[in-house]
Amino acid sequence: MTTHKNLLGGSDPTYLPENEEAYRLLGEESQPPGEVAAKHPTFSLAWAMLADDAFEAGRVVESYAYARTGYHRGLDSLRRAGWKGHGPVPWDHRANRGFLRCLAALARAAGEIDEKDETERCWQFLKDSSAEAYTELKR
Repeated sequence: MTTHKNLLGGSDPTYLPENEEAYRLLGEESQPPGEVAAKHPTFSLAWAMLADDAFEAGRVVESYAYARTGYHRGLDSLRRAGWKGHGPVPWDHRANRGFLRCLAALARAAGEIDEKDETERCWQFLKDSSAEAYTELKR
């Protein structure tokens, strides 16, 4: 992967490390996201999938809880990867998508429980992190 130097002085993009084992469990072994989250609790994609499934089933508070868990695990991973609390988290990097999806799921669920400030904060955070993810996920 090529990283380009930001000539405007902004933060460099943050790329989370891949978790091939977790992807394999979800894909090749077709394990449910709950089992993958239990085996790999730092793998935000599993939490995002749980949040999406719960939301689609009308379990909004459960969706909120899953999304918040994946969001916080993702923040921890971002910090370990060198993120300083701001800067790009590219959508086109597969390992970043779990965190970004959790952020969108948290915004969506917060909106459903009328937590307006959290909804706006999360959507703005998503947009600031990845305009591409924002466009893709805010539908």
